[in-house]
Amino acid sequence: MLPISAAALAALGQATSRPVRAEWSNDGGLTWTPAKFGAGSVTPDRTAEVRYSASVELLDAPRGRSGINSVSTEVRLFQGLGVPRLGVEWIPAGRYVIDRLQHTRLGVSLDLLGREDIVRSAGLPTARTVGPDSAEVCARTLLWEALPAAPIAWRDGVKAATRLPAFVVDEDRWAALSGGTDTSGTATGIAASLGAELYADAHGVMTFAPVPTLADPIVWRIPRTLATAEPSEEETSEGLVNLWAVTGDSGSGGATIGPAYAWDDDPASLTYAGPDPVGDPLAPQRQGQPWVRVRTARYSSALIASDAQAADVARARLSDSLGVQTSLSFTAVCNPALEPGDVVEVEVSDGVWERHLIDASPYTLGGVSMSCRTRTSTRRV
Repeated sequence: MLPISAAALAALGQATSRPVRAEWSNDGGLTWTPAKFGAGSVTPDRTAEVRYSASVELLDAPRGRSGINSVSTEVRLFQGLGVPRLGVEWIPAGRYVIDRLQHTRLGVSLDLLGREDIVRSAGLPTARTVGPDSAEVCARTLLWEALPAAPIAWRDGVKAATRLPAFVVDEDRWAALSGGTDTSGTATGIAASLGAELYADAHGVMTFAPVPTLADPIVWRIPRTLATAEPSEEETSEGLVNLWAVTGDSGSGGATIGPAYAWDDDPASLTYAGPDPVGDPLAPQRQGQPWVRVRTARYSSALIASDAQAADVARARLSDSLGVQTSLSFTAVCNPALEPGDVVEVEVSDGVWERHLIDASPYTLGGVSMSCRTRTSTRRV
């Protein structure tokens, strides 16, 4: 969760005002000019390639080369919370580039994308080799070419010092940093090879963070007086994987790393894969568990250079592929400090609490409510 005072968090339901602040910059954020905010909304979404997106209308905005334009302008937004006796506390609501600009009678209407879009647009003019070096150095090189001297955050749990082998980046800078495949179909991505994810946070800082799981600490407990939980009436196993096999293969004829395996070994889980689906796949049948189903996926990357690294990636991918997709509706209060990947605990009925991992939490700037798409536990109660 974004920084928010305990007093403001406790008083969300009593916030007397929710002002919005907007600023723009044409010099990469060295200076910021206030803008008059009209209306808009923000969509933080962990499942999107660009984590923060927004649509806003700015009033009486200057235009052109020295004003707001779709080439050089960056916009940052803040959601304020007016708490009794504490004044206004400001929460960042994203730093953006302009994807689309439309002139209106009152100013400009903007479709905004997070700073990942700057890196996505900065394709390499020619293929080149990066590394061998630490993940931190390789990532800094690729990021700073697109965002000179931009701050880069490495969250606890991400092994930035991991030494990566030399690898070829043919064109797609973002795929080389985050994850994807190159033109030959080989898996790429420095973050993916560390069992991590890369995104621009609400401040616009490029961040390498561990893949969140439902076992992470709860950041917000939401009683029924603040939110109403409305679980989706549909469930889907699309994207559900309970056994991962991860290998490292440079494709150069050298020794292959792994495979490392990770599976759901909790008998109390709906996605239980058995005690050892790799070495003893018939064990569930012998143990009288014919309901066990194994859903397998494989991942291979040229950037995985050790068995330990392969094991980290396997565990991270397993954490990200378990869970039943449901939806929650927070109808009474908007918490702008909530981030995708946060774990919350919601009182879904009197005295009954459930853990949910936030995938997306869109809200209207200045509004009092928000809707969240979440992932719930697969454990059977």
